[in-house]
Amino acid sequence: MSEQNGPTTANLDLSDPSTDPFEVARAAAAVIAEKTGAERHDVALVLGSGWGQTGDLIGETLATIDNSEVPGFAKAAVAGHSGTMRSVAIGDTGRRALVYGTRTHFYEGKGVRAVVHAVRTAAAAGCRTIVLTNGCGGLNPDWAPGTPVLIRDHLNLTATSPIEGANFVDLTDLYTPRLRDLARSVDPELDEGVYVQFRGPHYETPAEVQMAKVLGGDLVGMSTTLEAIAARQAGLDVLGISLVTNLAAGISDQPLSHEEVIEAGQAAAERCGRLLSAVVAQI
Repeated sequence: MSEQNGPTTANLDLSDPSTDPFEVARAAAAVIAEKTGAERHDVALVLGSGWGQTGDLIGETLATIDNSEVPGFAKAAVAGHSGTMRSVAIGDTGRRALVYGTRTHFYEGKGVRAVVHAVRTAAAAGCRTIVLTNGCGGLNPDWAPGTPVLIRDHLNLTATSPIEGANFVDLTDLYTPRLRDLARSVDPELDEGVYVQFRGPHYETPAEVQMAKVLGGDLVGMSTTLEAIAARQAGLDVLGISLVTNLAAGISDQPLSHEEVIEAGQAAAERCGRLLSAVVAQI
Protein backbone atom coordinates (compact mmCIF):
# COMPACT_ATOMS: atom_id res chain seq x y z
CA MET A 1 0.00 0.00 0.00
CA SER A 2 1.49 3.32 -1.01
CA GLU A 3 1.89 6.34 1.24
CA GLN A 4 -0.54 8.25 -0.97
CA ASN A 5 -3.32 5.66 -0.55
CA GLY A 6 -2.99 4.82 3.13
CA PRO A 7 -0.72 3.65 5.93
CA THR A 8 2.63 2.15 5.06
CA THR A 9 3.82 -1.21 6.33
CA ALA A 10 6.12 0.57 8.75
CA ASN A 11 3.32 2.18 10.74
CA LEU A 12 0.85 -0.72 10.93
CA ASP A 13 2.32 -2.01 14.20
CA LEU A 14 -0.37 -1.68 16.85
CA SER A 15 2.20 -2.10 19.62
CA ASP A 16 4.00 1.07 18.50
CA PRO A 17 2.63 4.01 20.55
CA SER A 18 3.14 6.34 17.58
CA THR A 19 0.80 4.27 15.40
CA ASP A 20 -2.76 5.49 14.94
CA PRO A 21 -4.91 2.39 15.66
CA PHE A 22 -7.77 3.77 13.59
CA GLU A 23 -5.44 4.09 10.58
CA VAL A 24 -4.57 0.41 10.98
CA ALA A 25 -8.29 -0.40 11.14
CA ARG A 26 -8.91 1.51 7.92
CA ALA A 27 -6.02 -0.33 6.25
CA ALA A 28 -7.47 -3.65 7.42
CA ALA A 29 -10.92 -2.71 6.13
CA ALA A 30 -9.44 -1.85 2.73
CA VAL A 31 -7.79 -5.27 2.49
CA ILE A 32 -11.05 -6.97 3.50
CA ALA A 33 -12.97 -5.04 0.84
CA GLU A 34 -10.41 -6.01 -1.79
CA LYS A 35 -10.34 -9.71 -0.87
CA THR A 36 -14.12 -10.09 -0.46
CA GLY A 37 -15.23 -7.90 -3.35
CA ALA A 38 -17.63 -6.15 -0.96
CA GLU A 39 -17.38 -2.40 -0.67
CA ARG A 40 -18.93 -2.59 2.78
CA HIS A 41 -20.23 -5.00 5.40
CA ASP A 42 -23.30 -4.39 7.51
CA VAL A 43 -23.02 -6.54 10.64
CA ALA A 44 -19.98 -8.01 12.37
CA LEU A 45 -19.87 -11.06 14.61
CA VAL A 46 -17.09 -12.12 16.96
CA LEU A 47 -17.43 -15.86 17.58
CA GLY A 48 -16.04 -16.79 20.98
CA SER A 49 -15.54 -20.19 22.57
CA GLY A 50 -18.47 -22.45 21.76
CA TRP A 51 -19.84 -20.30 18.93
CA GLY A 52 -17.53 -21.37 16.10
CA GLN A 53 -20.08 -23.33 14.05
CA THR A 54 -22.82 -20.73 14.19
CA GLY A 55 -21.49 -18.64 11.30
CA ASP A 56 -22.44 -21.45 8.93
CA LEU A 57 -26.14 -20.91 9.61
CA ILE A 58 -26.20 -17.19 8.87
CA GLY A 59 -25.89 -17.65 5.13
CA GLU A 60 -23.53 -18.56 2.34
CA THR A 61 -19.87 -17.83 2.93
CA LEU A 62 -18.78 -15.75 -0.07
CA ALA A 63 -15.13 -15.28 0.90
CA THR A 64 -12.72 -16.54 3.56
CA ILE A 65 -9.58 -14.65 4.57
CA ASP A 66 -6.73 -15.86 6.71
CA ASN A 67 -6.22 -13.43 9.58
CA SER A 68 -2.50 -13.19 8.86
CA GLU A 69 -3.30 -11.55 5.51
CA VAL A 70 -5.00 -8.56 7.12
CA PRO A 71 -3.10 -5.72 8.85
CA GLY A 72 -3.24 -5.91 12.65
CA PHE A 73 -4.63 -9.45 12.85
CA ALA A 74 -2.94 -12.65 14.03
CA LYS A 75 -3.56 -16.37 14.02
CA ALA A 76 -5.94 -17.91 16.56
CA ALA A 77 -4.27 -18.46 19.94
CA VAL A 78 -7.03 -20.50 21.60
CA ALA A 79 -8.22 -24.05 20.88
CA GLY A 80 -11.76 -24.07 19.47
CA HIS A 81 -11.29 -20.80 17.59
CA SER A 82 -10.74 -20.35 13.84
CA GLY A 83 -7.91 -18.17 12.52
CA THR A 84 -9.97 -16.85 9.63
CA MET A 85 -12.59 -14.21 8.95
CA ARG A 86 -15.48 -14.70 6.54
CA SER A 87 -17.73 -12.55 4.44
CA VAL A 88 -21.18 -14.12 4.71
CA ALA A 89 -24.35 -13.31 2.78
CA ILE A 90 -27.22 -12.53 5.16
CA GLY A 91 -29.90 -14.64 3.52
CA ASP A 92 -31.07 -13.03 0.29
CA THR A 93 -31.08 -9.49 1.67
CA GLY A 94 -28.04 -8.36 -0.27
CA ARG A 95 -26.34 -7.49 3.02
CA ARG A 96 -23.05 -8.92 4.27
CA ALA A 97 -21.88 -10.12 7.68
CA LEU A 98 -18.22 -9.97 8.63
CA VAL A 99 -17.66 -13.04 10.80
CA TYR A 100 -14.53 -13.28 12.92
CA GLY A 101 -13.63 -16.84 13.89
CA THR A 102 -11.43 -15.75 16.77
CA ARG A 103 -10.51 -12.78 18.92
CA THR A 104 -7.35 -11.47 20.56
CA HIS A 105 -7.64 -11.89 24.32
CA PHE A 106 -6.18 -9.39 26.76
CA TYR A 107 -4.23 -12.17 28.48
CA GLU A 108 -2.19 -12.78 25.31
CA GLY A 109 -0.13 -9.71 26.21
CA LYS A 110 -0.43 -7.99 22.82
CA GLY A 111 -1.97 -4.86 24.28
CA VAL A 112 -5.48 -3.50 24.37
CA ARG A 113 -5.23 -2.05 20.85
CA ALA A 114 -4.87 -5.56 19.45
CA VAL A 115 -7.80 -6.75 21.56
CA VAL A 116 -10.22 -4.24 20.01
CA HIS A 117 -8.73 -4.10 16.51
CA ALA A 118 -11.43 -6.37 15.05
CA VAL A 119 -14.13 -4.06 16.38
CA ARG A 120 -12.52 -0.96 14.93
CA THR A 121 -11.96 -2.76 11.62
CA ALA A 122 -15.65 -3.72 11.52
CA ALA A 123 -16.63 -0.07 11.96
CA ALA A 124 -14.17 0.97 9.25
CA ALA A 125 -15.66 -1.70 6.97
CA GLY A 126 -19.09 -0.07 7.27
CA CYS A 127 -20.72 -2.16 9.99
CA ARG A 128 -23.20 -0.38 12.23
CA THR A 129 -23.90 -3.36 14.51
CA ILE A 130 -21.61 -5.89 16.17
CA VAL A 131 -22.53 -9.14 17.91
CA LEU A 132 -20.04 -10.15 20.60
CA THR A 133 -20.22 -13.75 21.79
CA ASN A 134 -18.22 -15.68 24.34
CA GLY A 135 -18.07 -18.83 26.41
CA CYS A 136 -18.23 -18.13 30.14
CA GLY A 137 -18.78 -19.43 33.63
CA GLY A 138 -22.26 -19.01 35.06
CA LEU A 139 -23.09 -17.92 38.61
CA ASN A 140 -26.73 -18.95 38.38
CA PRO A 141 -27.14 -22.69 39.07
CA ASP A 142 -30.28 -22.67 36.89
CA TRP A 143 -28.15 -21.92 33.81
CA ALA A 144 -27.00 -25.35 32.75
CA PRO A 145 -23.97 -25.69 30.45
CA GLY A 146 -25.11 -24.85 26.93
CA THR A 147 -27.42 -22.01 27.99
CA PRO A 148 -27.13 -18.74 26.00
CA VAL A 149 -27.57 -15.59 28.11
CA LEU A 150 -27.90 -12.00 26.89
CA ILE A 151 -25.43 -9.51 28.35
CA ARG A 152 -27.33 -6.63 29.94
CA ASP A 153 -24.30 -4.81 31.37
CA HIS A 154 -20.74 -5.54 32.38
CA LEU A 155 -18.04 -5.09 35.00
CA ASN A 156 -14.61 -4.50 33.49
CA LEU A 157 -12.04 -5.84 35.96
CA THR A 158 -9.08 -5.64 33.56
CA ALA A 159 -7.97 -2.28 34.99
CA THR A 160 -7.65 -0.84 31.48
CA SER A 161 -9.63 0.78 28.67
CA PRO A 162 -9.27 0.79 24.89
CA ILE A 163 -10.04 4.51 24.80
CA GLU A 164 -6.97 6.72 24.72
CA GLY A 165 -6.78 10.35 25.75
CA ALA A 166 -9.51 12.62 27.08
CA ASN A 167 -12.36 10.93 25.20
CA PHE A 168 -15.23 10.54 27.60
CA VAL A 169 -17.56 7.92 26.13
CA ASP A 170 -21.00 7.32 27.67
CA LEU A 171 -21.54 3.62 28.40
CA THR A 172 -25.16 3.93 29.50
CA ASP A 173 -27.12 1.23 27.63
CA LEU A 174 -23.85 -0.02 26.13
CA TYR A 175 -25.57 -3.31 25.23
CA THR A 176 -28.31 -1.97 22.99
CA PRO A 177 -31.76 -2.64 24.55
CA ARG A 178 -33.42 -2.80 21.13
CA LEU A 179 -31.14 -5.65 20.08
CA ARG A 180 -31.77 -7.54 23.32
CA ASP A 181 -35.51 -7.20 22.70
CA LEU A 182 -34.98 -8.46 19.16
CA ALA A 183 -33.09 -11.51 20.44
CA ARG A 184 -35.87 -12.29 22.91
CA SER A 185 -38.43 -12.05 20.11
CA VAL A 186 -36.48 -14.87 18.43
CA ASP A 187 -35.96 -16.91 21.61
CA PRO A 188 -38.36 -15.86 24.41
CA GLU A 189 -36.55 -18.15 26.86
CA LEU A 190 -33.39 -16.04 26.78
CA ASP A 191 -32.36 -14.72 30.18
CA GLU A 192 -29.96 -11.84 30.71
CA GLY A 193 -27.26 -10.88 33.16
CA VAL A 194 -24.15 -8.85 33.98
CA TYR A 195 -20.88 -10.12 32.49
CA VAL A 196 -17.68 -9.75 34.49
CA GLN A 197 -14.35 -9.78 32.67
CA PHE A 198 -11.27 -10.90 34.57
CA ARG A 199 -7.80 -10.65 33.02
CA GLY A 200 -7.10 -14.42 32.83
CA PRO A 201 -5.78 -16.71 31.50
CA HIS A 202 -6.19 -18.56 34.79
CA TYR A 203 -9.74 -19.30 35.86
CA GLU A 204 -11.24 -17.36 38.72
CA THR A 205 -10.95 -18.61 42.29
CA PRO A 206 -14.14 -19.39 44.23
CA ALA A 207 -13.51 -16.23 46.30
CA GLU A 208 -13.22 -14.12 43.15
CA VAL A 209 -16.44 -15.61 41.82
CA GLN A 210 -18.19 -14.71 45.07
CA MET A 211 -16.75 -11.19 44.80
CA ALA A 212 -18.19 -10.91 41.30
CA LYS A 213 -21.54 -12.08 42.62
CA VAL A 214 -21.52 -9.51 45.43
CA LEU A 215 -20.71 -6.80 42.87
CA GLY A 216 -23.74 -7.81 40.81
CA GLY A 217 -22.18 -10.19 38.30
CA ASP A 218 -23.95 -13.18 36.76
CA LEU A 219 -21.36 -14.38 34.23
CA VAL A 220 -17.55 -14.50 34.41
CA GLY A 221 -15.07 -14.69 31.57
CA MET A 222 -11.94 -13.28 29.94
CA SER A 223 -13.18 -11.22 26.98
CA THR A 224 -15.87 -8.94 25.54
CA THR A 225 -15.95 -5.85 27.80
CA LEU A 226 -13.01 -4.06 26.16
CA GLU A 227 -14.44 -4.85 22.72
CA ALA A 228 -17.84 -3.51 23.74
CA ILE A 229 -16.31 -0.25 24.98
CA ALA A 230 -14.42 0.19 21.70
CA ALA A 231 -17.61 -0.56 19.79
CA ARG A 232 -19.49 2.18 21.62
CA GLN A 233 -16.65 4.62 20.95
CA ALA A 234 -16.94 3.71 17.25
CA GLY A 235 -20.70 4.30 17.28
CA LEU A 236 -21.72 0.67 16.85
CA ASP A 237 -24.83 -0.92 18.31
CA VAL A 238 -23.79 -3.87 20.48
CA LEU A 239 -25.46 -7.22 21.12
CA GLY A 240 -23.61 -9.36 23.65
CA ILE A 241 -24.44 -13.04 24.15
CA SER A 242 -22.66 -15.42 26.51
CA LEU A 243 -22.81 -19.19 26.27
CA VAL A 244 -22.64 -20.69 29.74
CA THR A 245 -20.16 -23.51 29.23
CA ASN A 246 -19.73 -24.40 32.90
CA LEU A 247 -20.71 -23.26 36.35
CA ALA A 248 -18.11 -20.86 37.75
CA ALA A 249 -15.58 -21.97 40.37
CA GLY A 250 -17.22 -22.68 43.70
CA ILE A 251 -20.73 -22.74 42.24
CA SER A 252 -20.16 -26.36 41.29
CA ASP A 253 -17.79 -28.85 42.89
CA GLN A 254 -16.44 -29.87 39.46
CA PRO A 255 -12.95 -28.72 38.32
CA LEU A 256 -12.78 -26.31 35.39
CA SER A 257 -11.23 -27.16 32.02
CA HIS A 258 -11.10 -25.66 28.53
CA GLU A 259 -12.14 -29.04 27.10
CA GLU A 260 -15.43 -28.64 28.97
CA VAL A 261 -15.89 -25.24 27.34
CA ILE A 262 -15.42 -26.71 23.86
CA GLU A 263 -17.72 -29.68 24.53
CA ALA A 264 -20.54 -27.47 25.85
CA GLY A 265 -20.21 -25.22 22.81
CA GLN A 266 -20.43 -28.14 20.41
CA ALA A 267 -23.54 -29.45 22.17
CA ALA A 268 -25.26 -26.04 21.96
CA ALA A 269 -24.05 -25.12 18.46
CA GLU A 270 -27.35 -25.73 16.68
CA ARG A 271 -29.46 -23.67 19.08
CA CYS A 272 -26.91 -20.85 19.14
CA GLY A 273 -26.57 -20.92 15.37
CA ARG A 274 -30.32 -20.66 14.82
CA LEU A 275 -30.52 -17.84 17.35
CA LEU A 276 -27.75 -15.80 15.77
CA SER A 277 -28.87 -16.38 12.19
CA ALA A 278 -32.42 -15.27 13.01
CA VAL A 279 -31.24 -12.20 14.92
CA VAL A 280 -28.74 -11.12 12.27
CA ALA A 281 -31.39 -11.47 9.56
CA GLN A 282 -33.59 -8.98 11.42
CA ILE A 283 -30.97 -6.42 12.48
